[in-house]
Amino acid sequence: MVEEKYIRPSWDQYFMEIADTVAKRATCDRGRSGCVVARDKQILVTGYVGSPRGIAHCDEVGHLMKTVTHEDGHQSQHCLRTVHAEQNAICQAARLGISLDRATLYCRMTPCRACAMMIINCGIEKVFCQKKYHAGGESEEMFKEAGIELEYFNEEVEEYKNQ
Repeated sequence: MVEEKYIRPSWDQYFMEIADTVAKRATCDRGRSGCVVARDKQILVTGYVGSPRGIAHCDEVGHLMKTVTHEDGHQSQHCLRTVHAEQNAICQAARLGISLDRATLYCRMTPCRACAMMIINCGIEKVFCQKKYHAGGESEEMFKEAGIELEYFNEEVEEYKNQ
C-alpha cells in the first residue's frame, strides 16, 4: 500500500475553503455565498448572503424578485431581499472598527458592480474568486482600472437561476 503524501493547502486555498464554510450560513438559495477578508495570513472578517438584521430571510418567506431591463432590452430577475456576502463582510469590519486596507478578499464569484465599488473604496488590494460571474465584466474592468489584483481559481462561469 502506497501512502499518499499530505499536501497542505496554500493560504489562498485555505481562506477560500473557509469562505465555503461561511457560505453555509447564507439564507438565499439563489446564491449561498460566503466571503473572507484576510491580511497577513489572518482572517479579519467574514460575511455571507443574508437579509439585513431583523428582516425575514428568503429561506423563510421567499425571494423578493425584481425585473431589471438592461440597455440592450433584455430583462433579468434579481432577488433584492439579501445583502451580498462581500457587503456583509465590509459592514462587519465597519461595525468592529477593522481596517480592510491592503487586505485580500475571497469570494465565490466575481463581485457585482456595487460590491466591486465598495471593495475598491475599502482599500482591498486583491480579490480571489472561485468562479467567474456571468455578468462580471464591468467589475473586472473597474478592478483593473483601480489597480486591484483579481484572480480566479478556475475559469468556470456561474449563472444564477431565473436570469
